[in-house]
Amino acid sequence: MENNDIIAFGNLFDRSLTEDNKLLDRIAVRDYIINAEIGAFQSERGKKQRLRISVVLEVELNTEKQNDDVDKIISYDTIIDAIKNQLLIERINLLETFAERIAAEILKDANAKRAFVRVEKLDRIPGALGVEIVRTSDDNKDLIAHQEQHNEILDAPSPFLVFITNDIINSNELVLWLDALERIKSPVVICVEGLAKSYAFSKNKMAQRRIDLLGIEQNAWLLAGKDERCVVVSTRTELDWAIKNHQISIWAPSKIVLDAVNKPISVSAIDLAAWFSSSFAGSQILILGKKMFKGFVNIKRVTDL
Repeated sequence: MENNDIIAFGNLFDRSLTEDNKLLDRIAVRDYIINAEIGAFQSERGKKQRLRISVVLEVELNTEKQNDDVDKIISYDTIIDAIKNQLLIERINLLETFAERIAAEILKDANAKRAFVRVEKLDRIPGALGVEIVRTSDDNKDLIAHQEQHNEILDAPSPFLVFITNDIINSNELVLWLDALERIKSPVVICVEGLAKSYAFSKNKMAQRRIDLLGIEQNAWLLAGKDERCVVVSTRTELDWAIKNHQISIWAPSKIVLDAVNKPISVSAIDLAAWFSSSFAGSQILILGKKMFKGFVNIKRVTDL
């Protein structure tokens, strides 16, 4: 019975039949139930559902356990914190991603050798649906190397954030403003208003939220179409790469806003821009043009930029 699922989740007798003489201890958190917003379907957004999580962690034989010292073992809290922390970082679409990140987190401990992770949704069908993965410490070394490469991107300089109003986007001075932004030594990220023309309205709040976000994104693409120096970015990975490479970027907000754990309450373009700027330490957003927004600094003339 060489079955990893039996080893991790079976009873003690079943597991005893699969032993390969390796002296490994096991730490388990089973049937841990939490409420979380997760899922790739639109019907799963904006609401929480129950998840049942089981984790079995195999560790090196603990010779210190006879000393009864809690500081010398991997605690149950290590597993529970790994579960909670992944849900605080960003909204996750796939159970596979969630399970993978839980395993990666707990396998960072030098004593951890193998992790079995099961994640199930309890509210989608009458029973449960889910995924189960098995990861080893060797698997985790590759993930850590990949993360270190990603961290190099995250170490990019803070961007110069501007909010360009429609009066500039639709004016003959647009190229002059972009020329001035191009001369700035810091990478530039542009936020824009929604479309100048009116668009559809819905009484459904969630639907209207998406309509408002799409209106901003359409305007971002219209601006990008006016000047090839501007590139629309919609994911954090695209944004981080663009900042590191000093690209003039236009923020398309839908994905980052909808995937955020702490979503902005308002989806007005200027409020989204302020929320977005708060994710960059020490950065503030400047308004380009004559249109005034309370609490923000305006640069009214291109020669002042």
